[in-house]
Amino acid sequence: MKYRLLAGGSVLVVAAVLSACSASSGSAGDGGDGRTTVDVWLMRDSVSAAFQKEFVKGFEAAHPRIRAKVQIQEWDGIGQKITAALAGNDAPDVIEVGNTQVAQFASSGGLLDLSDSEGELKGEDWLKGLAEPGSYEGRQYGIPYYAANRVVVYRTDLFERAGIDATAIRTREQWIEATTKLNKGDTQGIYLPGQLWYALGGFIWDEGGDFATGSGGKWKGALDTPQALRGMEFYARLQALGRGPKDSDEDDPPQAEVMAKGQVAQILATPGLANTVIENNARLKGKLGFFPIPGKTADTPGAVFTGGSDLVIPAAAGDPDEALTLVKELTGDTWQKKLALAMSYVPNRTTLAPAVAGDPGASAMAAGAANGRATPNTPGWAAVEAENPVKDYMTAVLVGGDAAKEAAKASQDITRAMNAGS
Repeated sequence: MKYRLLAGGSVLVVAAVLSACSASSGSAGDGGDGRTTVDVWLMRDSVSAAFQKEFVKGFEAAHPRIRAKVQIQEWDGIGQKITAALAGNDAPDVIEVGNTQVAQFASSGGLLDLSDSEGELKGEDWLKGLAEPGSYEGRQYGIPYYAANRVVVYRTDLFERAGIDATAIRTREQWIEATTKLNKGDTQGIYLPGQLWYALGGFIWDEGGDFATGSGGKWKGALDTPQALRGMEFYARLQALGRGPKDSDEDDPPQAEVMAKGQVAQILATPGLANTVIENNARLKGKLGFFPIPGKTADTPGAVFTGGSDLVIPAAAGDPDEALTLVKELTGDTWQKKLALAMSYVPNRTTLAPAVAGDPGASAMAAGAANGRATPNTPGWAAVEAENPVKDYMTAVLVGGDAAKEAAKASQDITRAMNAGS
C-alpha cells in the first residue's frame, strides 16, 4: 500500500513519521506473540461495550497476526489531544474524528492520504455528508464511519387526535399545514428554538444556497444570497408555530425536557433523543414516532446536516498497513450493518440503508441522510463555529430585524472568520 503525505506537510510531522516507523517494529512484538498491535481511538458512545468486544474478537479472529487495542476518548478537548498526537511520535494508528474536523487535521499534514483505497471501500456509495468533509484538496483523508442526522420526532397521539397522517407529510408546505393544525390551545405545533442553525442549513441547502462559497482559496459568507434568505424565511414560518425561544439553541433549555412536559407535538432531533424524553416522562413511552424532515418536493427528503464520524490514519502511525486493514473491516459491509443495528446509526453507504429498515428512528435518519450535507469543507470553518454569527443572525431576524441587512452583516462576519488565517 502506498501512502502520500499532504503536500506542504510540516517537517515536524515528517520527522514524526520517520520516528514512528522506526519504532513500529518494536510494537509488532507486543506481548511476545509476534502480533502487531493497532492502537485505535474511538469516541465515547460511538460504540457500545458489547459491540467493541464483538468487533475486536471478530477482527482478531479474521486477522490473527494483528491485535486491536481500542481506547475510548472523550469528546471534550479531543481536538487539542488529536492535534498533539499528530505532531508527536506516539500517535495511535487509527482515530475516529468528527466528519467536519478532517480538513483541519489534514491541512496540517498530519494524516495519510487514503484515496487509493476509495474504490475498494465502495466510495461511490458513501454518504456525501461524510465523504465530502472527509476529503481535502481533492484527496480522501477520512473514511466514512457512521452518520446521524436530525429527523422529526413527533407525538403520535397528538397527530392522531388532529387527524394527521404523518406518513403523508412529504413536502414543506404539507408540514406547515399539519403543524399549523397542531398548534392549538396549550399544544405547540413544534418546539423550534431560534438558533438551531443546523436545521437552518438544511433549509438553505434545499433552496440551492450555502453558508459560504469558496473560490481561489478564499471564502465568502453567503447568507445574504436569495437562496439563503428563502431558507431563513421558511425557518421563521416554522418557528412561529410554537413557543420556542428566539435567542437560544436546543440546549437552552434542553428540548427533550421541554417535549417531556407533554405540550409539544414535534421537535427536530436525532432519534436517540426520544429516549431522553421518555426518561423525563414515562407516560410518553409508545407515543413518539419519527419521519424525515420534508423537502420542497415530495420526491426528495429535506437536506440535513450529516453529523457523524470518519476514521483517519495519522501520518505518525507506527503500523499504517495494519491500521488500514482495521479501517477496511470497521467500514465494510459486515461491521457497518452490525454497528447500525447495535447503535441505531446510519451506515456509511446509501446501499446499506436497508440494514436499519426495522428501526423506525434509524430508518427515518437513513432516508434523510441520502440528502445529507456538511458545512463548508475548509479548516477556516472552525473559526466560524467558535464565533457563530449564524446564531446571532437568526435571532436578529426572528425578533423583527430586516433579514437582508442582518444576513449581509452575518456574511461579512463569516468571510472575516474563514479567511483570518489565510
